[in-house]
Amino acid sequence: MMNWQIKEFNQLTTKELYEILKVRAEVFVVEQQCIFQDLDSKDEVSYHLFLEDHSEIVAYLRILPPNISYSEVAIGRVLTKAEHRKKGISKKLVQNAINFVTDRLGEQAIRISAQAYLLKFYNDLGFEPVSEVYLEDGIEHIEMLYRK
Repeated sequence: MMNWQIKEFNQLTTKELYEILKVRAEVFVVEQQCIFQDLDSKDEVSYHLFLEDHSEIVAYLRILPPNISYSEVAIGRVLTKAEHRKKGISKKLVQNAINFVTDRLGEQAIRISAQAYLLKFYNDLGFEPVSEVYLEDGIEHIEMLYRK
């Protein structure tokens, strides 16, 4: 049973928080072999959007309010577990985030730091590149902006 959730930090259960941190480590640290400080104190002010399949988190992102990472709302830590990729889940995940930001939060712009190889994926969802490619944690990234 697949179930979309969006919660503020203080609404997350201990189990949900554990599963979020576990899947972030699995994808970003282990799979992408990226050593970085994942726990950056931004989670506490973020909204957490995730897809659960029988209490396992299979897709996740966080939505940061304006003036935390950028002057605009930001989306980050976007992931889909390897065995659930190529099924359209990632597109639904980001589209759900865009809808939440524009409809529920009433914001008109979203800035992301996207991994450069995902340029077309985000471009197809309405994000435009607004920077040159740069290295972040040893991985090529590009800043992109969505405007409603």
